[in-house]
This record gives sequence, C-alpha cells and structure tokens, in this order.
Amino acid sequence: MPLIDAHQHFWDPSAVAYPWMDPADTVIHRHYGPEHLAPHLERHGIAGTVLVQSADSDEDTDAMFAVAAGFPAVLGVVGYVPLEDPARAADRLAELAARPGFVGVRNLIHDRPDPDWLLRPEVIDGLRLLERADVPFDLVAVLPRHLEVLLELSELLPELRVVVDHLAAPPFGADPGPWRERLAAVAANPRVHAKVSGLYPEPGTDLRPWIDTAVELFGPDRLMLGSDWPIAERAGGFDPVWSALVEVVDGYGPDVATPLRSVTARRFYRLGEGAR
Repeated sequence: MPLIDAHQHFWDPSAVAYPWMDPADTVIHRHYGPEHLAPHLERHGIAGTVLVQSADSDEDTDAMFAVAAGFPAVLGVVGYVPLEDPARAADRLAELAARPGFVGVRNLIHDRPDPDWLLRPEVIDGLRLLERADVPFDLVAVLPRHLEVLLELSELLPELRVVVDHLAAPPFGADPGPWRERLAAVAANPRVHAKVSGLYPEPGTDLRPWIDTAVELFGPDRLMLGSDWPIAERAGGFDPVWSALVEVVDGYGPDVATPLRSVTARRFYRLGEGAR
C-alpha cells in the first residue's frame, strides 16, 4: 500500500526568520532540507510528502517552493497567506494558486495570543477567500478553544475545507473526555478532516486508543498520516515516530489503513492534479 507523509517541514534559520524557534534548541534551530529527509522516505517506502509552512511569512513560503522545485518527492505545498489583511491575502492567494504544487494555506494560530483570532471579522473575510477558491485550511488546534472556534467557523463558512493538524493535541496522561467531546463536535462536519501526526507522548505510551478515537469519529476517509518532521527529532527522529504511526494504522487492516496511508491525503489536497 502506498504511503504519503501529509505533514512535514523544511527550514533554514540562517536564511528565513522563525520567531518561535529558540536558538538554544540545537535540535530544531538548524537547517533541515531534502538531503536530510530523502533517506527516511526511501527507507520507509514513502511515495511523496506535503510540505507545510513553518512561519507566517512570504519568505518561508517562497523558500518552500524553491526547495520543492528541486525535490520531486514534495507533492504539494501548504503556504502562508495573511488572512488578517483580506486585500493582500487575495493578491497573495492568486499568486500562489498560479504556482504548481500549491495545495493549501496555514497560519500559526497557536502562536497568537488571542485564541479567537480566527473569528475576527477581517480574518473571516480572509478565510472566505479560501472557501470561495476551494483552498483547504490547515488548523493548528493546541487549545480546547481552538476546536470551539472551528465549530463557529463551520457555521460561518460551511463550504470551507479544514484539516485539524496533530489530532488537536491529545491530552496524553490526562482525561481524554473533553478532548474527545470537542473532536466529535468538529468531526460532525464532513468537510473537516484530521491529521494523525505530531503525537509525542511519554515513551511507552500506547498510541492505539488515541488513534482509535480519531478513526471512530472521522472515519478513515477523513484521516491522513504525517510525520511532523523535523519536529519529530524531539521525539527520537523520523524513523521511530513514523514507524509507530504506521504500525498502529496497518493493524486496522487495509480497509482503514489504505485511506490513512495515502488516499485521503491525495483526495483532500488534490495531489497530482496540478503538475509540478
């Protein structure tokens, strides 16, 4: 069964600013490019990836496209658009839409102090541009409020396609009830998908119950796998993180595993529809 890594990053802090990075964090604050990822893709038989933005800047997005142009394994790029400035967002969206491989938009909402940032009128207008253009939005939900905001967005923008990154930060080691309840609420919208990615519990934690919840709520046809590399370097590296996810997913059998491994990502991001 084919594999697609639906969530990975490249960055070079010496060339592009990443305000969230700590220069003292030598694991993360360093250059990561195709030469570092390619051996992992080959080792695991991964056919391609979705490259996702790591800074709310045009510079990061432009750098991603420049790197992807020389690395065919990147099947799609999720870039940044300034949603809070609808006029500029419209221009930038049109520019990105003309680039081969552009498949979606993300903003680092979890780095903004206002958890309701997405509900600001000007941001709603920016998201409406995505809805009209049928460009999906990657939502980084790390707070309970972020999923509540998504519920409101689903009412305001019913045609907007959204994927929740990293299963909305499961509360490993805590009561899963509130997380499950909020995830179930957003999963009721068939246009909302989720990524089984960025799951970094304490060593020895069984991921299966958490992924079980996602499969139950979204179904396999709205779930996709992502390594979250190179953030995965904080949890031992690409290989153990990816292998743990695939082991759980393949344990469900092909009816569940096939969509999660590649089919959902291809369909949601329309990978391959625009030649790179």
